[in-house]
Amino acid sequence: MSSDTKRESAPGLDVFEKALGYSFRERSLLQTAVTHSSYSHENEECESNERLEFLGDSVVGMIVAGLLYRAHPNWPEGDLTRGLHQLVDRRGLSSLARRLGLGDSLLLGQTEIRSKGHEKQGILADAMEAVIGAMYLDGGVAPVEAFARVVFADALTPEARPVKRDPKTLLNEWVMATFGEFPTYRTLEDTEIDEDESRYKVEVRIREAPVAQGLGRSKKEAEQRAAAAAYEDRDGLEGPASSGE
Repeated sequence: MSSDTKRESAPGLDVFEKALGYSFRERSLLQTAVTHSSYSHENEECESNERLEFLGDSVVGMIVAGLLYRAHPNWPEGDLTRGLHQLVDRRGLSSLARRLGLGDSLLLGQTEIRSKGHEKQGILADAMEAVIGAMYLDGGVAPVEAFARVVFADALTPEARPVKRDPKTLLNEWVMATFGEFPTYRTLEDTEIDEDESRYKVEVRIREAPVAQGLGRSKKEAEQRAAAAAYEDRDGLEGPASSGE
């Protein structure tokens, strides 16, 4: 295949396959799964992992949702949804990629190499989805489900506890019950530095009054931290002045 003739071999694929617990029959699928778009842009004959990432996103969501559904027959929809998101969102998949050592096998462009792209949450999560997509194409549903049962075993035991509602949800519910409206969020600062743990500073407001701030790598993370701070101090916030307001 022409896409592999000029592409350098991704490092440590044998080690990564052992960590993955799956041996690819079509090795080129795995090679493509670890090829970041930055490398593909510098080597135009190479396909990036973006299409496999698209596929893997759907595959892992479907399979893990099914596993959670069967493992926890007493969990309502909300518990299942939060459990799924915790396992297969960007944070969860990047954490899994780190556990498996996926970053060591990524093919990156020179800019991403210099900026330590193999450690970036987004790149790792996307590559993990691409690997799962490649597994699905190579062997079907069975190996992906077997893999998910192993790496997400703790969440599939009968003793596993439902994931708590996130701070934004808790704050939304409390503010609506107390004030009759939802809180709003405003971005105060953006350093525009990728992977900066405090890139965004976000303010949460209730009835247009600022009540708390949060820092995070993403706006979502900063909003969650601002919401957590506001919810923790909710007893100090005043409700409606009167019933006729």
